[in-house]
Amino acid sequence: MITVGAVGDLILDEPDPEFFLAPAAPVLTGMDLAIGHIEVPHSTTAVQQSTDVPAPPADPAALKAVAGAGFAVVTLAGNHVLDAGAGGLADTIAYARAAGMEPTGAGPDLAQARRPAIVERGGLRIGVLSYNCVGPRESWATSRKPGCAYVHVLTHYELDHASPGGPPKIYTFADPDSLAAMADDVRRLRAEADVVLVALHKGVGHTPVEVAMYESPVARAAVDAGADAVFSHHPHIMRGIEVHRGRPIFHGLGNFATVTHALTPGAGVGAEELQAWAERRTKLYGFAPDPDMPFFPFHPESRNTVIAFCRFNGAGLHEAGFVPCWIDDRGRPVPVGGTPEGEAVTKYVEDITRGARLNGRFTTRGSEVLVDLTEGVPA
Repeated sequence: MITVGAVGDLILDEPDPEFFLAPAAPVLTGMDLAIGHIEVPHSTTAVQQSTDVPAPPADPAALKAVAGAGFAVVTLAGNHVLDAGAGGLADTIAYARAAGMEPTGAGPDLAQARRPAIVERGGLRIGVLSYNCVGPRESWATSRKPGCAYVHVLTHYELDHASPGGPPKIYTFADPDSLAAMADDVRRLRAEADVVLVALHKGVGHTPVEVAMYESPVARAAVDAGADAVFSHHPHIMRGIEVHRGRPIFHGLGNFATVTHALTPGAGVGAEELQAWAERRTKLYGFAPDPDMPFFPFHPESRNTVIAFCRFNGAGLHEAGFVPCWIDDRGRPVPVGGTPEGEAVTKYVEDITRGARLNGRFTTRGSEVLVDLTEGVPA
């Protein structure tokens, strides 16, 4: 039996990155494989070319701390992957490998970005694929340009013509060719790996509960093509859990260790832009970060987080679940399973699952919470 763990976004843009991962490291190192999402480039370059919310590169040395905490595979397909240019992406890949981790989801061209990370644990070959479902387009790789693997999601706005100026109905769905390309990758990996895992960078940022229209169909398509589990991130706040054909879909693992002053207004270069972003964030998402945590510029509810896990044996997926965690006042994800704090995090996961009308059901077992995999199994 092997255990594979996965967490959401990792941003280690503060000194002493080991400090922020230390409370969770015993759980992560106790697993056979831990997977994390590298949210920002790790490079010494001064290049910044984002057309999205700025995410300056973090210290490459932080990737050693990520590896030291137990992570062996890191996913890179995300909206900030090219924020430090082609050189910043190349540095991130090189430093991740130098730290002993296998990156996947980005590369010097689309073919390499779509290549899986494959590792072996307990006699089982485990393959991991990573895709970005959000913009900006500049982050996407092509046959001639570096960037990330992606699923192109389309948005349609239907207006209520009886009420000019009123809010539109929003429809989102994956481009069929793009979705088929992802499914082809999953099927190819299924033919050569014992365990197939897919990471999706998707969802609406900084908003509680909501799972956009396209999200379940994309995740289910991965399962239908052969994925054993889907792990998602991007909104910087958790999403609920779904089970499809007996396979868990974690629609949003939220923040894990995400510490940075990059989005906190202050003095100096870029101060006006940061202040404008802070005001826009409040208007768009209806929250202001905790002023006592300037290194954690995220929604207060995003302090709820988890370490998702799946266990496999020779017959395939045996069980899945999560270890509840709480991000403490210093920005550290702390495992709290089996405590009143853990019960509160579990209740939060239950509430957002129900709120999004997802079918996940949960049972607490010691410090872990198991997902009922009989949900969504065809009769």
